[in-house]
Amino acid sequence: QVQLVESGGGLVQAGGSLKLSCTASTASGYNFDAYAMAWFRQAPGKERDFVGSIIWSGDETLYADSVKGRFTISRDNVEKTVYLQMNSLKLEDTAVYYCAAGHTFIPRMDSYLYWGQGTQVTVSS
Repeated sequence: QVQLVESGGGLVQAGGSLKLSCTASTASGYNFDAYAMAWFRQAPGKERDFVGSIIWSGDETLYADSVKGRFTISRDNVEKTVYLQMNSLKLEDTAVYYCAAGHTFIPRMDSYLYWGQGTQVTVSS
C-alpha cells in the first residue's frame, strides 16, 4: 500500500494559476522511482478523467487534449513528489484533482494501483 497526499488546491479566478503537489509516504518495499505517476480529475456528476502522467524517469509525459499547453506535470524523485502546474485556468477545470501511482503511464484509471484523497480546485469567473 502506497500513501499519496495531494495539496495546493484552492479557489482561483479564470485565467489564473495553481500548482498542485502529491507526495508519497515511505513504505516497506516502496520505491518512488519505480512508479509512473498521473493526475486525474473529477467534477460532480462526471467521470473521473485523465489529466496528465509522467514516467518514472520524468523523461516522457502525456496530457489530455483539454489541458495540453496549459498544464505541466513534473516529478522530483528525491522528494518523492509529483507536481501539476496549472496555468490559464478555465471554469471547466473545476474538479477534485487526484494523483495516482502505477506501473504504466497510460491514461486509464485501471492502470493505476494507488490513489490520493484528492484536492479541490475551483475556478471562478
